Amino acid sequence: MHNENGIHGQSNTIQRYQDFLGEFVYGAIDGSVTTFAVVAGASGAHLDSSVVIILGFANLIADGFAMSVGSYLSNKSEIENYEKHRKTEIWEVENIPEKEREEIREIYLAKGFTGDLLEQVVDTICANKDVWIDTMMKEELEMVKTGKSPFAMGAVTFVSFVLVGFIPLFVYVIDYTWNPVKNLFLTSTVLTALAFIGIGYLKSYVTETNRVRSVIETLGLGAIAAALSYVVGSLLESLF
Repeated sequence: MHNENGIHGQSNTIQRYQDFLGEFVYGAIDGSVTTFAVVAGASGAHLDSSVVIILGFANLIADGFAMSVGSYLSNKSEIENYEKHRKTEIWEVENIPEKEREEIREIYLAKGFTGDLLEQVVDTICANKDVWIDTMMKEELEMVKTGKSPFAMGAVTFVSFVLVGFIPLFVYVIDYTWNPVKNLFLTSTVLTALAFIGIGYLKSYVTETNRVRSVIETLGLGAIAAALSYVVGSLLESLF
């Protein structure tokens, strides 16, 4: 029993780590892509560093907050939806147990259990109310209770969005506040590309996909967003 609890606890810790990593990666992707798009558009329009900084930080805070709120509400809704269906299963187990017992039998019959073994499995599961309800949630509704904290997920999204999203702006802040930087946009592009590579590498762990493919996809996404913004900025400057 002690070993089972230890394994279960370790599994939960790994799952929480993966959840946080996934939230961090997607927040970082959004932060870096959208902020770099702002920088690219401003560069295409040949705007001063001060304007780029204002637009960039406005994007960081506003979009970062919106992303974190979206993450919080999404995770909160997932928990509430699970609890709503679980209450329904509790009522059914308590008020129509024979019907729920038959559903357990049908589930494990479909898995290949028959005869006495099937009845033993049904008896064992239905002997424990919590196990019975959890089995119905997982096997019938395909719902598993999440250990995610909505507030923590939202906070991770905001931090990653702002932290990684600041990278495209870094050289503009240096240029404006401390020391002039030559080739501002090129330097920002190189730094952002390195950020995309790092994020893409981390994303491969979350999605369990090929490392090189994940990096290329992330770089491509950022490049397309930046190119579109640069062209739009350049066109708007020529029009006005």
